[in-house]
Amino acid sequence: MNIALILSYNGTNYHGWQVQKNGASIQQTLEEAIHRLLGQKTHVSGVGRTDAGVHARRYVANFKADCTIPMERLPFALNAQLPEDIAVTGAVCVPEDFDARFDCTKKEYAYYVYPSPMRDPFLSGRAYRYNYPLDVAKMQAAAQRFVGKQDFAAVRSQGTPVKSTVRTVFWCEAEQDEQGLIRIRVCGDGFLYNMVRAISGTLVYAGGGKLSPDDVTAILQSGDRELAGPTLPACGLFMNRLWYDHTPELDRFALFK
Repeated sequence: MNIALILSYNGTNYHGWQVQKNGASIQQTLEEAIHRLLGQKTHVSGVGRTDAGVHARRYVANFKADCTIPMERLPFALNAQLPEDIAVTGAVCVPEDFDARFDCTKKEYAYYVYPSPMRDPFLSGRAYRYNYPLDVAKMQAAAQRFVGKQDFAAVRSQGTPVKSTVRTVFWCEAEQDEQGLIRIRVCGDGFLYNMVRAISGTLVYAGGGKLSPDDVTAILQSGDRELAGPTLPACGLFMNRLWYDHTPELDRFALFK
């Protein structure tokens, strides 16, 4: 049977989602937990390859195995085999051809920035601390320039070669809560390597007065990575929401809320 898992994790102690030779990964940890529980070696396919230190509030993965444990009990059984920083919150049988990565139609990432000269131990490893004040209204205005179908070569790092650097961003928003924490949300049909972290760095430059919204448009049109803002650290990035338009089995888990 093909089983989809809904999970969340704190990525601080991991070298990202994908199995690595040089350290622990979320994928390896999950596969080992399934092996201990079911006595079967499986390959777990994830919705995306989050990097080292990146977190996930919602993440979907699937694997194929013989399983007699009821789906409503499987999360509890797996969590007993997993460390505290990874939690399975749901499990469901999905069609045999379902793939967590290729069936996902939209993803939203959130990046958190804390503008303060003083560190906050409760945000350590979960938000990027920026030493200077930021104008969130300017960040929001600049964020709108990322919306639409366009070439995002200027806000990506060199990684796995891709056929095209054109992607569609459905929304890009910057907002600040009562405690001063800034959340940048970017939703798209796909993302280039480090794209959200580079967008976030560009918005920080906009909030600090180093770039204007028109500058952002010109930077995107140029395709020049050197002109955009920095790639911010992984600690502030969360996979936030997911959409599976053709898999009603996942609907009750409200991945998009």
